[in-house]
Amino acid sequence: MADTVIRSEIAGKVWKIEVPAGGRVAADDPILILESMKMEIPVNAPVDGTVTEILVAEGDTVAEDQILARIG
Repeated sequence: MADTVIRSEIAGKVWKIEVPAGGRVAADDPILILESMKMEIPVNAPVDGTVTEILVAEGDTVAEDQILARIG
């Protein structure tokens, strides 16, 4: 089964990574928090699984539609 790709819905800054690569998540669990326009916006897991890859680091600036993580 292919990994599920998590993309940023907005441009912003990675405020905090809640689940590192290798961590288990359930659907709707926050994977990371983005900051945009002084608001903290959680990026939630769309499916249950294991975070196979985090492609950003805390403090990184991300663009809209950028791939942030993968869940397998």
